[in-house]
Formats: sequence, structure tokens, C-alpha cells
Amino acid sequence: MGDQIHWPTAAGVLVVLAAVLLASLLARRVRGRSRGFLSDTHRATYETLHTAALASRHLSAGLTPEGSGKAARHLRQMLGTHAVALTSLDGEVTWDGAGRHHAKDAQTASERTLRTGETVVLDHRDVACTDANCHIRAAIVAPIVTDGRVVGALAAYGPAVTAGLARAAAEVASWLSTQVELADLSRERARASEAELAALRAQISPHFIYNSLGAIASFVRTDPERARELLLEFADFTRYALRRGGAFTTLADELRNVERYLVLEQARFGERLQIHLLIAPEVLSVQLPYLAIQPLVENAVRHGLAAKEGVGTVTLTAADRGAEAEIVVEDDGVGADPERIRAIIDGIAPGESHGIGNVDARLRTVYGDDHGLVVETAPGAGTRCSFRIPKFAPHTRA
Repeated sequence: MGDQIHWPTAAGVLVVLAAVLLASLLARRVRGRSRGFLSDTHRATYETLHTAALASRHLSAGLTPEGSGKAARHLRQMLGTHAVALTSLDGEVTWDGAGRHHAKDAQTASERTLRTGETVVLDHRDVACTDANCHIRAAIVAPIVTDGRVVGALAAYGPAVTAGLARAAAEVASWLSTQVELADLSRERARASEAELAALRAQISPHFIYNSLGAIASFVRTDPERARELLLEFADFTRYALRRGGAFTTLADELRNVERYLVLEQARFGERLQIHLLIAPEVLSVQLPYLAIQPLVENAVRHGLAAKEGVGTVTLTAADRGAEAEIVVEDDGVGADPERIRAIIDGIAPGESHGIGNVDARLRTVYGDDHGLVVETAPGAGTRCSFRIPKFAPHTRA
């Protein structure tokens, strides 16, 4: 007889289906445990980057005692060691992990590294311990270096120093060096921004002050009430411009001061100066750098319209652009050479910056290079200055 084909019974089919279902459930459970990662390598990479991101949040001000204390736990996780110590040049020690009784000796253990910038391996003779249950028996100490200077040391403690731990400690110390450098740069940019703001206050245009007082004086006999109103506007403008408050203000306050400026300029130019304000009410509460708009308006009046024959118009727009607010100052004046404006913004043009270079620098310092000033101009074609800022930025509280 030929070979016979045996069809499975109903029970057999159920067994097969059950096996398939079980395999499917197990596969789902495995996939669930992997949380979407393709492999253990991907998971390890993610966890390392995530831990580094957590640590970097606490290092934005450099190796401060508070920041080091919060970052140390994440650094220990990155190194996978029993304990870590961060030592600054002034002897401040931050310890995280087991064997806290060794913290008192961490400064001495880091002295050579702090002095010479060398990576030092310490064995059981250097890391003595009388506690039989303590796992701290060795350490690797790596320097934290910025701009060629040793500013601190990272020490990883454990039962022994392996080649892998030595490489890891060196890499983490190098990463720490980068974070400290970024913190230094941030402080320098902040100081530069404060200096630029101080310079801007100091250089409130003498021409504007002289011309405003001249315009006010011209009304003293012919229209005393108008002269009084203009004098109050001038006093409020200078009080705001020379204030010693924070570096930020609301868009509403900034626009109110711009209006004071324009009222004073209209007193001088009369009908020659036309003003159009297009302000979206929903952006009035947005925070922005103090004196970020008035210099642009002054640039439009002084350099765009003063030399123009006939009537000139300045249009100021504040618009809601979703997550951002857009500020535009536009004039139909004489315009300018784009290359000269670019040189002014880059800080390489001789002479005055017309205020736009100062505003651009401060915007980039606060919000990043993507939020710098955009200037569109050409001779005889007027000038349009614009910038966008986030509507919600926690670090810009007035």
C-alpha cells in the first residue's frame, strides 16, 4: 500500500493552536520587556544618554557644590562603580555611593591629579580600609580640564581598577570637562549681554534727548499744556530706559515705552512721521529682553526716515505665531546697504551699531542663534527688522 496521510484530529488542532497562542503571548511579553528597543545594545545606549542628560541639567552652572551633589548619583550610574567623588580646586568634595567614610580622604587622593592633570590609579595601599565589609579598595582619579586648566577631579571607587573602568572614568571626566566649559561660556555670554545692556542704557541717543528737549521747549510759549504732556512722556521714557530692574520685561511694557518714544519724535517731525501699530492682544504678556524693540524703532526713525523727503511711515507689528510671538519694525525710508547692516550685526563695522547689533546679540544669547534679528533692506527700499521669540520661556521672567 502507498503512504497514507493522517489528518489531525480536532484535539490535535487545538493543541497546535494553543502552542501558537502561547508562543505569541511569550513573544509579546518579550517585546514588552524590551520596551521597543531592538537590542540590549540599543537599550544600554539609551540609558547611558538618558543618564548623561539628567546629570547635565545639574551642571549648567559648573562644578558648584549643589550641582555636583545632584549630578554625582548619575555619574556613578554612568560608571557602574560603587562610589564616585568630585573634588574641586578649593577642596570641596562631593561623595555619592557606598563607603562614605572614605570621603574624608578624597581630597588627598585627588591632590596629584589636581596639581599635575594626570590620571592616577590608587590601589589598596592608597585606599586603606579597616572595615571588612567595605568594597572600596581602589580608585581611578581623572582630571576635569577646561581651557587648559585643571578645575576639578573625578574619582571612581570600587574593589579594583580594571582597564574598562579606567577608560570609562577618563571619558566621563572628559564629558564633565565639556559641561563645565559650556557653563563657563554661558556665564561669559550672560556677562556680555549685561554689558551690552549697560552700554545700551548709556548710549540713549544724545540726539534724541537734545531734539526731544528742543521740541518740548518749542511748545512752552505756544502750547504750555502740550509742553507739559511731552515733558511727562520724556520723564517716563528715560525712567524706563535707565531703570535698574531685571533684564526682561513684558511686551506690553516695552510697547508702552516705544509709544512714548514715538510721541516725542512726532512732536519734532509733525505730520512727516506716520505710525501704524498692529498688536495682537494675546502676545502682550509675553516676556522678552528689556529694550529689545525701542532701538529698532529709533533706527527706523533716525536712519530710515530722517533723511527721507516727505512723509515717512513706521509700522510696528506684534503677531501671534502659535508657540512664538513675532515682532516686526518696518519703515519706508531710505533703506541701507545690506552688506553694511550685516557687518554691523556681526560687530565688525566701524562706528555706531544703530542699536540693531546690540539687540541681535542679546536675542541670540537668551534664545539661541535661531532667534536672532532678521534685517531686510536695500538702498531706497526701506528696512524691515523682525525677530521671533518663544511665548513661554521659564528663564525669561521679568
